[in-house]
Amino acid sequence: MRAAEITEFGDADVLDVSETDRPEPREGQVLIDVEAAGINFADIMQRRGHYQGGPEPPYVPGMEVAGTIAETGDGVDRDEGEEVVSLVNGGGYAEYAIADARGLLDVPGDMSYEEAAGFPVQWLTAHNCLHEWGEIEEGETVLIHAAAGGVGSAAVQLADEAGAEVVGTASTEEKLEMAADLGMDHGIRYTEEDFVDRVDEITDGAGVDLVLDGIGSDTTDRSLDALASFGRMVSYGAAGGEPGRPNTADLLFGNKRVIGYHLGRAIDQKPMKVMGAVPELTQLLGDGTLEVQVGHTFDLEEAAEAHQFIEDRKSSGKVVLLP
Repeated sequence: MRAAEITEFGDADVLDVSETDRPEPREGQVLIDVEAAGINFADIMQRRGHYQGGPEPPYVPGMEVAGTIAETGDGVDRDEGEEVVSLVNGGGYAEYAIADARGLLDVPGDMSYEEAAGFPVQWLTAHNCLHEWGEIEEGETVLIHAAAGGVGSAAVQLADEAGAEVVGTASTEEKLEMAADLGMDHGIRYTEEDFVDRVDEITDGAGVDLVLDGIGSDTTDRSLDALASFGRMVSYGAAGGEPGRPNTADLLFGNKRVIGYHLGRAIDQKPMKVMGAVPELTQLLGDGTLEVQVGHTFDLEEAAEAHQFIEDRKSSGKVVLLP
């Protein structure tokens, strides 16, 4: 089978597509014939060697896939040919991938494989950060960074569905227009204006009740300045290259909370808390109330170009590989 392997830590060109042996499912596992594989910024951080606890080269990246069951291991009550989507423990950038049968989800509604591949990581992250971790309430104001990205576009829809006032940041007017179409009330082009000043204007100086921060670096500290007293910020990533390091004095005197979220660790430690979002998400995505935004697709042989596309901040919505 063909697979995109990371041969060493480095830039996007370390991704090399080659022929490798097809894996065999063990007890409790299934082999998925991959129709689409989601790309996540965590894949890029792992490739750079900046991801805590990430894999060592050589390895095949990819943590979410959609396709059909090609083969089952012992003890699996699933049939070959079933259409499924799943988180995987690496190996998603390939024609076939191994998944734990316990984590399989049926493809919701009439979703395409490309859309389904953009469902698990982004939508669980967005729902968990807003609801299970962020405790959003109707009428609150939420600031969502990178509002046109994979997690961001999901979070905008979910926050709007929850009855919140949605403020979003993005780098271009096109991305802001996309987020507005999804339910964003106020857009901030952070390359042209200071998002803290704009939040101050939007909220009449009160600040927002909740921030979703997947950027880290200086954005974390600045987001605390935009947060209302007794507000919450959920930190779920470091796309800016460095994790944020909030000043505890700001938390102390502002009665503010910073809450960490990591999907993989959360599933390991609190699986019911994470996966409890699945029935609602499956229903809302299946009936078209919410929509996975697939912005760009690349062939498997273009995995390096896909990574570079994301790193150059050209992407909006979900970026998907097609084996």
